[in-house]
Amino acid sequence: MAPRLTGFSGNSRLRRVRAAAALAGVELEWDSSFSMKSEWKTEEFIAKNPFGFLPTLELEDGTVLRESGAIAEYVAELGANSTLVPSDAKAKAEVHEWQCTADQELFIPGSLANRQLMGVLPYNKPNFDGIVKKVNERLAVIDSILVNKTFLVGERITLADIFTVTALTQIFSTIIDAEARVKIPNVIRYFETLVNHPKLLDIFNPTNLIEKVTPPAAPAKEQKPKADKPKEAKAPKPKKEKEVDEEEEEPLVPAEPKVKNPLDDLPKSAFNLEEWKRQYSNLDTRGANGSLEWFYEKFDREGFSIWRVDFKYNEELTQVFMSSNQVGGFFNRLEASRKYLFGSVGVLGKANDSIISGAVVLRGQDIEPVINVAPDWESYSYKKLDVFNNEDDKKFFEGSMAWDLIVDGKEWADGKNFK
Repeated sequence: MAPRLTGFSGNSRLRRVRAAAALAGVELEWDSSFSMKSEWKTEEFIAKNPFGFLPTLELEDGTVLRESGAIAEYVAELGANSTLVPSDAKAKAEVHEWQCTADQELFIPGSLANRQLMGVLPYNKPNFDGIVKKVNERLAVIDSILVNKTFLVGERITLADIFTVTALTQIFSTIIDAEARVKIPNVIRYFETLVNHPKLLDIFNPTNLIEKVTPPAAPAKEQKPKADKPKEAKAPKPKKEKEVDEEEEEPLVPAEPKVKNPLDDLPKSAFNLEEWKRQYSNLDTRGANGSLEWFYEKFDREGFSIWRVDFKYNEELTQVFMSSNQVGGFFNRLEASRKYLFGSVGVLGKANDSIISGAVVLRGQDIEPVINVAPDWESYSYKKLDVFNNEDDKKFFEGSMAWDLIVDGKEWADGKNFK
C-alpha cells in the first residue's frame, strides 16, 4: 500500500511533499478533493497526530509523520535513484542549509505579511513594509548566488530547490509583485526552470503571480453624533496646504524622480503596437485576414523597426524546456519596455542540439534603447530586418511570428511571446 498523504492542494507545504515524490518517482495515495473545510480533525486524526497539523503522511505500519520537511526527506529517500538528498555529507548539509533559509527568510516572513493582507492579523504598515523589505533583501542575495548556477546545490535538483521554489511560489503570489520581481532576474529564471519542469508542472501551475500588492483599505472612522445646538459663528481656519491622512506614512525611501523615456519624444506614429498585439493574439497568423496581413497593411517603417534576435551561446543550451524558460526570463527582464516592444522568440532543435532565435518589433530605429533594460541583453545578437524588400528577412520574420521557423534544419520546438 502506498503511503497516504493528507493535505489540500493549495497548501505550499503539501506541494513540497508532492514535488519530492514526483521527482523521486515515489507513489503516494492522496485525495486531491481534500480541503480545509473537509471533516478532517476527527478524534481518530488527533489520536494519530496530537498537534493536529497538516500535511501528514501515514505509513503502512500506522506511523504518522508530520512536518513537511521531515515528510519530504522521507519520501525523497524512498526513491531508488533519487538524488534529492545528496549522499555526500557536505552537500547534504548545504541542502539543509537552504531548506532552513527558504523557511526562515522567505516562507515564514511571507506568510506573516500575507496574513496582514488577508485580515487574519491586524495590518500595520511599518511592520508590513519592514517584512517585505527584508524579504526583498534576501531575494537580492539569492539572485547574486544564482548568477552562475542552475540549481542551488550541485548540478541536479535537490530538496534545497524544492523548498526554495515552494517559498518563491508563495511570496510571488502574495507580497512580491511584478515591480519587485524585475529586480531579481536570476531568481526568476531559476523559478521558471523549476515550476516548468515536466514532473512539477501540475504541482506548481498555475503560479498566479501577483502584479501589484494592494494593502487593505483603512477602516472608516466612526462619525460622532452631532449635538442639536445653535450654530455659532466661527473664525475661518487658516487653509492648509495639504490634508494629511493620519494613516499615511512617510516613505522609507524617497521616491525616485521619474525619468522621461526618449522614445516618447519620437514623432507620433499611426501604427498602434497594442492593437497589433491584439490582432496577433486573436487572429490566425498566416493567410487571408490573418494578423500578418494586418501588420503589413498598418506597419509604420519610419516609427518602428523589426529585428532578428539570436542567442550568442547556443553551445551552452541543454534541455529544450530550460532554454524556453531562459527566453521567458529574458522577456520578464524586458518588462520596463513593454509599451515599446513585441517579440516572438523560440527554441529550435532538440535537447543538446538547439538554438534560440526569433524576431522583435520595436519603437524607433535603434534597438539598444528598448532592449538594454534587460541586464542580459548583450547575450544576444541583433540584426535589423527589411521584410518589405528582402524575401529572406520576410520569411524569417513570418516564421518567427507563426512559430514554424526553421533555421539550418532545426525546427521550432517551443517559444515565447512578449506582448
